Amino acid sequence: MRNANWSFTVVAGIVRAMTLTGLFVPLITPFDRSGAVAPDALEGLAHQALDDGARGLVALGTTGEPSSLTPAEQQAVVDVVRRVCRERHAPLVVGANTAQALGALAGLPEVVAALTTVPSFVRPGEEGALAHLARLAADSPVPLVVYDIPYRTGQYLSADALRRLGDVPGVVGLKYSAGGINADTVALFAEQPPGLAILGGDDAFISPLLALGAHGGILASAHLATAEFVRLIDAWHGGDVVTGRTLGGRLATLSAALFAEPNPTVVKAVLHAKGRIPTPDVRLPLLPAHSDSTTAALRAWDSVTRPAP
Repeated sequence: MRNANWSFTVVAGIVRAMTLTGLFVPLITPFDRSGAVAPDALEGLAHQALDDGARGLVALGTTGEPSSLTPAEQQAVVDVVRRVCRERHAPLVVGANTAQALGALAGLPEVVAALTTVPSFVRPGEEGALAHLARLAADSPVPLVVYDIPYRTGQYLSADALRRLGDVPGVVGLKYSAGGINADTVALFAEQPPGLAILGGDDAFISPLLALGAHGGILASAHLATAEFVRLIDAWHGGDVVTGRTLGGRLATLSAALFAEPNPTVVKAVLHAKGRIPTPDVRLPLLPAHSDSTTAALRAWDSVTRPAP
């Protein structure tokens, strides 16, 4: 439980204002040829993302295949990324969806927030989902960034429900992954909750979400062309519409190629092809990406990063 003398609401507001903007890269979990977690490769990916301008990192997000990792492997991943963030003075967000997982984040100064999904499968309704998240936030030692991804969880939250998250003490951010742009998207951004940072999570739609007013993004595609995703965010935040539109279209094409198969299979295949991780391996129930998908994604990446004539 939190120290009763700690003004959590005030601290949470500072965390949101100071750290939950810009690009966060949700790191994959690389595996070596024996099938074990490859910590050196993970450390290299973390440093490279920050070298290329990412604001912060996410460990044990869904891109990191946390459900296929043992508790010891999960801890090893967090330890590696914590060390990088400590060295680089970068904020770290860690995926945690239960009271037990959230409790394990106590006393880790590098962890500024937990990424917590809307409850999946049971479809408790909006009121049940909000009550569940409020209970987790009340007992968590770190603020929450709520991950809204209804096409995976089965629970849709309206714009009104998402705005109400801004009134929940301890909820400081929203990873918004509605699967596109719809009426609730427009309504949410037309009246953004003042205490809630909104980070785009649908990679192919990040440019229009930034145009609507997103504070940044948590983007698996940004393992590749990281600096270009940073430039896209900076362009929209700086009012450079021409760059935002042009670069946004090219990066959307890259994202579509990287998500042609279940994430992170194509991302891993491309990183392996470029020599950045020792294998392209994923764990069941995921299967390795098809070579055609890898080739298409490599071609899309080259088109984004190729110097202008």
